[in-house]
Formats: sequence, structure tokens, C-alpha cells
Amino acid sequence: MIGQRVVQKVSSTRGFAKVAPHVIPALDRAVHRITRGRVLLSAQMLPGVVLTSTGARSGLVRRTPLACMPEEAGRTWILIGSNFGRDGHPAWTANLIAHPEAEVSWKGADIPVTATLLTGEERAAVWKRALTFWPPYATYQARVEREIRLFRIVRK
Repeated sequence: MIGQRVVQKVSSTRGFAKVAPHVIPALDRAVHRITRGRVLLSAQMLPGVVLTSTGARSGLVRRTPLACMPEEAGRTWILIGSNFGRDGHPAWTANLIAHPEAEVSWKGADIPVTATLLTGEERAAVWKRALTFWPPYATYQARVEREIRLFRIVRK
């Protein structure tokens, strides 16, 4: 419990927001590849998936390690486009808007999914749950003018 609070405090800092986007995804991708999809380092603190999507402009395959908020185990997840509280939406969110058919690697299994951008009351309800799930999201939102995008991904 103390460890998680320390991680939450550190992950809320601007320094973390500057360094983490360059370090954490690279480490996650490497460990995920080496362990054949069984391990994500970042998932030691938060559940995580590796999202495989199609680039919005390039059309190329993009693999992005992401924290997720599982809803129905192995059926639906929430992805939160916080971008570590930095300006600009993360590229993977534009990819899902342009191409909602994607795949996630979840606990070693590759699962085809469809993504939906949440809006209105549905988004508000999920955002409230996300803040309980990982309180630093409130700090990230306060730091940026954009509304953090939330997606529900559903197993096909």
C-alpha cells in the first residue's frame, strides 16, 4: 500500500511526465517481446495491455503498451489517453478514432477488440471510476486544457 502511494505521488510530478513517456513504453515493449507477451513491467503497479492499432495517417501497425482499467475480466477494458499529463492527445487515441478495430495483448493472449470513444454521461461515470482506480489522473487532467480521452475496448 505504501509503495503504491509513493508511485502515485511520483507519477503525478512534472519530472515524471517528462521522462516516463520515453522510458516506460520502451521498457514495456522490450520485456513484452522477450517474455512472449506474458509480462509488462508497468503492469506490476497497474493492469496493462499492449494495444496493436492501425496508424491514423500512416496506416502502419502501431504497438503501444498502456495501463488499462479492466471492466469485465478478459472482455472489456478502459484505456485512458492521459499522455502522462502532457499537452496533446497521445497518438494511439487518434489511431483508435480513425480505426476502431484493434487488438490487445492481455496476459499473454492476443484479443481482437473494437474501441469506442466515450462521451457525455458515460464518459463522466467512467472518469469518476478512473480517478478512484488511479488518483494521479486528476493531476494529469488539471495540468492540461484538453479533455483526456477515454475508450472502452470490447472483445469481438
